[in-house]
Amino acid sequence: MGFRDLLTKAVTVATPTSCIHGILNASIASENQPLIFDNIIEAPGHRAALNLLERSLLCQSYNITPSELMDIMLEAMLEPEEPLTVANSRALECEIEVVLENLPIPWHHPEDAGRYMSASIIIAQYEGIRNVSFHRQLIIGKDRLAARLVPRHLKTMLEKARINGDEIPIAIVNAPDASVLLAAAMSFNHDLDELTVASALHRRLNGEPLSVVVLDNGIMAPADAEYIMQARLTAEVADEGPYVDITGTVDEVRSEPVIIVDSINHAKNPVMHVLIPGFAEHRNMMGLPRAPAIKDAVNKVTECIDVFLNEGGCGWLSAVVAINPRSETDAVKAINAAFSGHPSMKQVTIVNSDIDVTNPVKVEWAMMTRWQPDRDTVILSGQKGSSLDPSRNKDGTTAKVGFDATLPFGATDKKYLSVL
Repeated sequence: MGFRDLLTKAVTVATPTSCIHGILNASIASENQPLIFDNIIEAPGHRAALNLLERSLLCQSYNITPSELMDIMLEAMLEPEEPLTVANSRALECEIEVVLENLPIPWHHPEDAGRYMSASIIIAQYEGIRNVSFHRQLIIGKDRLAARLVPRHLKTMLEKARINGDEIPIAIVNAPDASVLLAAAMSFNHDLDELTVASALHRRLNGEPLSVVVLDNGIMAPADAEYIMQARLTAEVADEGPYVDITGTVDEVRSEPVIIVDSINHAKNPVMHVLIPGFAEHRNMMGLPRAPAIKDAVNKVTECIDVFLNEGGCGWLSAVVAINPRSETDAVKAINAAFSGHPSMKQVTIVNSDIDVTNPVKVEWAMMTRWQPDRDTVILSGQKGSSLDPSRNKDGTTAKVGFDATLPFGATDKKYLSVL
């Protein structure tokens, strides 16, 4: 199932729409339903789509439950496989002049610095090591982008390249198969090639490995994508930001690496995937790929049934975890395990499997009927914080809290069970 298959759920917007705040305004007016824009003022011949990768919609597309998707992602992470190299790519069918402003790249929030690619992934390879990941990219010239690199794998690769006096060849890929997007958003505690995880995930969801094409710059890119740009990650830096991030707060201006784009290719009648920072699709793409790591960590101490990184926590800072405890200490063990599975998380609530982790009313009901604050709360001080949390300490640390909202172990009394 390619990106275009997701468009069947989208409502077409045929009226002329501007990249400058217009896509955001139309999404808000539609209550953020899936949309495809057929008439982009700044980019004739190009279309744009958004709000397609919300958790429930994605699962409906594959006819699986969210819990099943999480298990499939975990299997792909534990059993990666090489993608299938093919000769041709639909994303290379058309080549256009390198003028980034001619693409349907949006300027969503007025507080942002300008037009950003937020849904595109970067595939980089240096000294035989490959990385696939999301990094927001601000247009700063017709062939130039400033990319925010957080202190993870790609930034480490760039630091090494700078020492060696090298640039890193990259591909900027927009609107590949959903399996690629999910794998690119995953984080691992050890070096793991995200493209091999995407291939394993693609096989489990589509029955065959991921097809890729080798570009002229040597980078391997998904063949079934809408846009592929060949580019270079350079030692040059430029101001990036401000930017409305996933928390809905405005991120600061930083000096970030410059990308120089050498070529732009796209499929016929292309559709650019755009993503509104801080909205449901953004939260889902941040949170859903972290759920398998949390479930894997919790499963090591007890049976984990489901994980949901909730909207109030911006899909990143807070989660609800459902377990089937096997001992009276399992809930506390699950709290600590969940934090180890997702170190950026600040809060976790542990519930029994009878609670729908996606329903905030049911989760709060479990807390109010099964949780005692002085007995069932774990507070951890001086922990690693997330850069997305504006309340973190100056040294980057934070306190974390875990709530045990499970039934007393072994309880069978009906007073703890809801009949509603």
